[in-house]
Amino acid sequence: MRHQGPIAGIAAHGDWIATAGYDNRVILWRASTREAVGRGLHDHLVNNCSFNHDGSLLVTASSDYSARIWDVPGMRLRAVLAGHGDDVDMAAFSPDGRRVATCALDRLVRVFDLEGRCLHAMPGHSGNILSVTWSPDGRRLISSSVDGTVREWDAAEGCELAVHDIDGVRTDSLVILSDGSIVAGDDDGRIVIVRGGAIRYHPAHRAGIKKVVFDEASGLLVTLSYDRSIALWQGLRQGAGLPREVARSELPVTVWARAATALGDGRIAVGTFGATYGIFDPRDGGWDMDGVAAGPALNAVAVRGDVVVAIGDAGVLHENGQPRAEMGSLCNFLQFVGDHLYTGGQLGIVFDAHTGRALHQHSSPLNCATSFERDGVRMLAVGSYTGEVLLFEVGAAGELHLRHQLAVDDSAIKGLSAARGRLFVVCASTLVAWYDLRDWTALRRIPKAHTRIANACCPVADGGFASVGRDRVLRLWLDGEEASYPSPHPNSVKCLVASADGRMLMSGSYGGTVAAFDLHHRRWLPMRRPTSAGISALTYRAARQRFVASSYDGELYELSHA
Repeated sequence: MRHQGPIAGIAAHGDWIATAGYDNRVILWRASTREAVGRGLHDHLVNNCSFNHDGSLLVTASSDYSARIWDVPGMRLRAVLAGHGDDVDMAAFSPDGRRVATCALDRLVRVFDLEGRCLHAMPGHSGNILSVTWSPDGRRLISSSVDGTVREWDAAEGCELAVHDIDGVRTDSLVILSDGSIVAGDDDGRIVIVRGGAIRYHPAHRAGIKKVVFDEASGLLVTLSYDRSIALWQGLRQGAGLPREVARSELPVTVWARAATALGDGRIAVGTFGATYGIFDPRDGGWDMDGVAAGPALNAVAVRGDVVVAIGDAGVLHENGQPRAEMGSLCNFLQFVGDHLYTGGQLGIVFDAHTGRALHQHSSPLNCATSFERDGVRMLAVGSYTGEVLLFEVGAAGELHLRHQLAVDDSAIKGLSAARGRLFVVCASTLVAWYDLRDWTALRRIPKAHTRIANACCPVADGGFASVGRDRVLRLWLDGEEASYPSPHPNSVKCLVASADGRMLMSGSYGGTVAAFDLHHRRWLPMRRPTSAGISALTYRAARQRFVASSYDGELYELSHA
C-alpha cells in the first residue's frame, strides 16, 4: 500500500502517521515500523489531514469539495462534510474533538459537527483560503489566505473578530501558540508573528514559506520553503522575542515543502513526491528517505515530428516510451526550441531535457514555458511559482542567456503563449496579461479575467488566445472580441491546446475528462473520459492529426478531434 502521487499533507499522533496524496488516497502508517495499515479514498486530490485530540479520528480535506472523517485505525468512513463550492484545502478538529473547521478555495471557513452538519459558513476573505487552525481554548479560529490577511473568527457565533493585514502578502500556513500568539509564514519568506494586535516580521527564507509547524514538546518552530530548505527556530514560546535559528538543512529533491509534522521525538516527517513520507532529524541533520521513490505521474508531454516526449514526478524524460535522461527531480513542463528541448520544475532549475544538464537556477519552482522568435533570435519564456517570467535567448548550441525577467504577479504563472509579437500570461490569481515582445512592456492586464484560478492558455487562429481554469470556463481573447463558453467538465480544467491550424481546441481536466471545442462553430463536442486520473497536459501531433494527453496515472492517451 503506497502512494502513486505526491504527498500534499501529513499528520502524526502517537504511533500513527497519516498522509494525504494527490492519488486521491489517505494512508495510515504505523510510525514505529513505517508500515501502511489502512487506507481511505476521496473522489479527487487529498490536500490535507489531521488527527483529533486522542488519535481516534482522522479528518481529510480534498479537491472533491469535501472533508471526510475516518475511524482510526480501521479507516472506516464516519462522515462526509459537504457544502464547500471548491477545493477544501484544510480541515482541523477543535481541541475537544467535537467540531471540525474547514477552509476552501471558495473563500469560506466552515464549522461542522462530527455528523457532517454545517454549523457556520463564514465569508470575509477576498482570496482563496489556504489554512485554518483553532485557538487552544477552542473559542476562535484563525485563517490565512492569498489575499494577504490573517483573520480571526468566533467559532461559536460564526462571525469575524479581527483582520490582520500581512502587507498584502500571500500566507500559506500558520499555527497558534499556547499564549494565543499567531505565527505564520508568508510568500516573502518571512516569519510573521501576530501578538497582542501587533505584527512583527522576521526574514527566514529566500523564497515563500509553504509550511510552518510548532512542536509544543520542544518549543521549536519548523519552516519549509520553496528556497528548498527546512529551518528550525527557538524563542517563540510564552511571549518571547523574535525567533532564533537553531538548525537548517537543504531539502532532498523528492521532498515537497508544503507538508510537514512534528513526530514528538524531535524528528520531523515531511511530504514527498514519492510513495511514502520522509523524516528529518535535526539533531544530526540526517534525512531518512527509505522507500521514497517518485511515482509514475506524468506532468508534461510534447511532440516534434515523430518523437513524443513526456516527463513527470520522477524527472525522467521518456522519448517514444523509453527513458532517455534524468533530471533528478519533479518536472512540470517540456518545451522544444528548434531541436533543443527544455524542462524544469520543483528545483527551480531549467534543464537541457535531452541530457539532464542544468542551465539556469531560479529562486523558486518553475511551472510552464513557451517559445518564440524576437528579431530573428529564438527565445524561451519560463513561468515561475512566484510570478516571474524568465526570458532567455537560446544559443546555437542550446545554451541559455537570461535577457529579461518580467515581474507579472505575486501568484504562480500558470500558462504562457506567444503569437503575433505578444506574450500572453495567465496566473493563479485569475490575472491575464499581454506583453509586447519587442520591449517587454505590458499591453493590457485584466485582474479578474477568470472567477477562479486560471490554469492554462494557448494561441488560437488569427492571433488570439484562449484560457481555461478552475471556473471550468473557456475564455477567448480575440482581436476585437472576448467570449466565454462554460465547459462540460465537472472538475477544474487543467490544460488546453490548439490543433495545428488553431481552429480546434482540446481541454483536459483534473477529473480525467477531455473535451474538444470547435472554434468555427463555437461549440463544445461531446466530453470523454480516457482515464479516472487527471489529465496533466496536452499537445498536438500534426503528423497523425491527433491530440496527445499525459495523465497522472503515468500514461499517454492519443485523442481524435471528436
